[in-house]
Amino acid sequence: MRGLSKYIKVVAILIAIMSPAYVVASDFLAMNDTVAPSSPEKTKKQSRLVRLIREFNRIDTAYIEPQHYNYTIMLQNTTTYEIYRLVSKGGQEITFAPKPTMKVGPYFGWRWVFLGYTFDINHLSNSNRKKEIDISLYSSQIGIDLFYRNTGDDYKIRSVTIGKETVRPKDLSFSGIEVGIKGFNLYYIFNHHKFSYPAAFSQSTIQKRSCGSPLLGVSYTNHSLKLDYDMLHDAMEQMYDDYDKEKVDSGLMFNRVDYDDYSISGGYAYNYVVTRNLLLAASLSVALAYKKTVGEMESRSLHLRDFSFSNFNVDAIGRFGIVYNNMKWYCGASVIVKAYNYHKPQFSTNNIFGSLNVYAGMNFGKMKRYRKPKK
Repeated sequence: MRGLSKYIKVVAILIAIMSPAYVVASDFLAMNDTVAPSSPEKTKKQSRLVRLIREFNRIDTAYIEPQHYNYTIMLQNTTTYEIYRLVSKGGQEITFAPKPTMKVGPYFGWRWVFLGYTFDINHLSNSNRKKEIDISLYSSQIGIDLFYRNTGDDYKIRSVTIGKETVRPKDLSFSGIEVGIKGFNLYYIFNHHKFSYPAAFSQSTIQKRSCGSPLLGVSYTNHSLKLDYDMLHDAMEQMYDDYDKEKVDSGLMFNRVDYDDYSISGGYAYNYVVTRNLLLAASLSVALAYKKTVGEMESRSLHLRDFSFSNFNVDAIGRFGIVYNNMKWYCGASVIVKAYNYHKPQFSTNNIFGSLNVYAGMNFGKMKRYRKPKK
């Protein structure tokens, strides 16, 4: 029983660190103390630990109003867009982009657990290889983004530049490119006592007074790019009457590129309270990213010789939002844009992912400490 009690306490501590609802975690700790009595010295150590957790999650209520409810339901529409740009060493450029994807679906939340499912409106009646998973966890002091994307077969060639001539074909489909990305972002919010990320992007608190905070993060992503250059030649023949294969730089004629991206980022976020319950939010982080190409026969381990200046690039992530939240009802919109850059002597790529979320929801099941006493 004691071993089980210790395990439950560890889980509760981890939940407390990731959640502003630290009172629940501390009550959970206290409840388990009744299962296995401990010595006064042990109880004193546990009390210090609980106080540490509470201090770590402490918020200034003059700036932030904590959540009053246990449950929430929400309907959200998500539109995603992406652009992939390839540039050869000779300056030739090809830009690919699919049609924007629109998804809609319901969500249900219980305190720090928030689950939902969205339906792809564009592909209800036909199959598509596209797969997307995005999970974002926002606490008062730590944020985590987990993501996995594998593109479908609905890419289009948006523009081609060879020499001084740029061609922008109209609705030219191209299924010969496949892009995959997976990884995570982890970032720390320094001024979390007064600044609330959840107020802007998870609607679980309310920012009462305008405030900002520096951000510091680390991230890892794995990118894969497949290009069928025979299909690319066929597409180019449709665009150019006098097309010659020699026109295209050999640097763009590859089958597959995989690379790992390790980065450290710094940035700033600001919540501007327009009026009571109405919030505008913006944050921008710039990352110094190390890129390691992964070949079929190449080791994935890191070596000191790999850390040359040419392997470092600059990435960026921006978040923007507007939300109205009176604690019972909320609605708003948020935009998240991520930009990745990769440069090698043969060619370079610029990859931009963006998503727009429009949502409306309701909180219910008021917490006991916020209920008005019955007369």
